[in-house]
Amino acid sequence: MIKILRPQEIPKYVEQGLYDIGITGLDWLEETGAKVQKLADLEYGKVRLVLAGPPELNKDPNKLLIDFKKDGRKLRIATEYPNITSSFFLNLKAYKDIYGQSRPTVITPWYTFGENHNVEVYLSFGATEAKPPEEADLVVDVTETGTTLKENGLVEIAEVMRSSAVLIANNRSMEDQLKKEKILDVVALLKGVVEARKKLHIFINVNQENLQELLKELPALKSPTVSKLSKEGWYAVNTVIDEDQLLKVLPVLRKYAQGLVVHKPSSIMPLEEIGIA
Repeated sequence: MIKILRPQEIPKYVEQGLYDIGITGLDWLEETGAKVQKLADLEYGKVRLVLAGPPELNKDPNKLLIDFKKDGRKLRIATEYPNITSSFFLNLKAYKDIYGQSRPTVITPWYTFGENHNVEVYLSFGATEAKPPEEADLVVDVTETGTTLKENGLVEIAEVMRSSAVLIANNRSMEDQLKKEKILDVVALLKGVVEARKKLHIFINVNQENLQELLKELPALKSPTVSKLSKEGWYAVNTVIDEDQLLKVLPVLRKYAQGLVVHKPSSIMPLEEIGIA
């Protein structure tokens, strides 16, 4: 059964065994702390999780902590990621120097936890960037282009983490041999699509006298495939290269080859990297 759910929910559902595998964001995997296996980075849904605030607070987060402590003010942060945000501040040098290992206070509608009431993390249910300055001093929120932050009068202060979609699996499912085989098939299919987005399959004809010179400079996944043409003294060469390599090797192809065909593959499966079930 396949079901579309919110990415926030998927890590724990997979951890509990309600589903064998799932696709979620790396940010939500970190936030929930779900004990699952991360099988593949699917390289889409790329976002950055950033600390942001009004322009007048645009300074190093360590200095912000020092300034707020000196002024006797609480530092309030609104976010959908209270656990990631708490960990971010706990790992700052200034935080350790001032507050030690005392965790920031996390405030939600249902419960409050944490010992340090000088740094408060408020759970936000969306429109986080609109919270400052009344409900919060800073926000920790996702951004792709920074446009939404700018529209709300905020500037980026620090990057907290980068996230993209990831494939995860239940630990017990990966111990079941039959399930593991099926899961690795899914991994192969998905990785095939991810790799294909970055590659080009090229076909070229080359005269025998130029063949070795061409092969010396032609990239490949492993090595190019070479086969004889029906015309004596001519060979067909095909290989897979990174998409950004095409312009770099084009002068070589013009020098030694004829009849270039460039094809965008639909799938390239790195089977040797996925392993044997």
